Amino acid sequence: MGNMLESVIGALNGVVGDYLARTDNGLATTMGFYADGRELVLERDMLARAFPAATGKLVIMLHGLACTERTWAFPDGTDYGSRLARDLGYTTFYLRYNSGLPIVDSGEAFAPLLERLCSAYPVAIDEIVLLGYSMGGLVARSACHIASESGMRWLSLVKDAVYVGTPHGGAPLERFGSRLVSVLRSLPDPYTQLVGQIVGLRSDGIKDLAQGTVARNPDLEDAHHPVAMLHSIRHYLVAGTISHDPVLTALFGDALVPVSSATQPPRPEADTGPLPKKHIRIFRGANHVELAHHEGVYGQIHAWLKETRS
Repeated sequence: MGNMLESVIGALNGVVGDYLARTDNGLATTMGFYADGRELVLERDMLARAFPAATGKLVIMLHGLACTERTWAFPDGTDYGSRLARDLGYTTFYLRYNSGLPIVDSGEAFAPLLERLCSAYPVAIDEIVLLGYSMGGLVARSACHIASESGMRWLSLVKDAVYVGTPHGGAPLERFGSRLVSVLRSLPDPYTQLVGQIVGLRSDGIKDLAQGTVARNPDLEDAHHPVAMLHSIRHYLVAGTISHDPVLTALFGDALVPVSSATQPPRPEADTGPLPKKHIRIFRGANHVELAHHEGVYGQIHAWLKETRS
């Protein structure tokens, strides 16, 4: 029952989380790191007790729109994070956040939260992996942008960033929704305008997905590519498709995110060159939801991270 309620609240936050936050509604999710459904206290002694076998390798899991950290779970109760802990010795932290807030707001909250985690962590940190699913990848990118501007130390510890079904180039379905609202509201019919108002009840987080917004000033040269490559972060991209047919793949991608958007490199190619082909993987026949807990996706993430450390 508890897991179901958390999932319902996560979905509610995805749709109207910005409204819940503005009205100080108790259902608004407060950002934090969670373990077994409880928020972790970011104090050294508390973390030492929560993670008695803490290692210097951290993986930070960021869920997507209208989700909680439960979205990562396989039927056997494991997930990408727990498997990376088991197989490669990572200590895993699961971020929970209000996905209805603007992505930049979430990035601005996540950046100092991760700084606090690093300061309170009970052992020396050697490396951090950011693992973002869907919107979570954009929140990670936004936080990296904030950390770079603010000189936060955690950014220098990030060695790898893995994006699973992340709409770096935006999500066309949300762009369609915004156009539909404009059309409906412009028609001289009160009922049609009412429908437009109802359709328009989409959170700021959802609206941000239209363009994959990660920075407040989109005119900045690095607004869409905020990860400063001075920190030598290795980027890996996972995309899915609902079909094996190339035409349907091009049109619909994983049903929510086009392949071209999910595989758009999150860094300035002019400065660094394109991502190596081996850093991009497309899973045909895997829809957007399945990407968060897909055996093949885990196998690829495991292979990427293991290769960089062999």
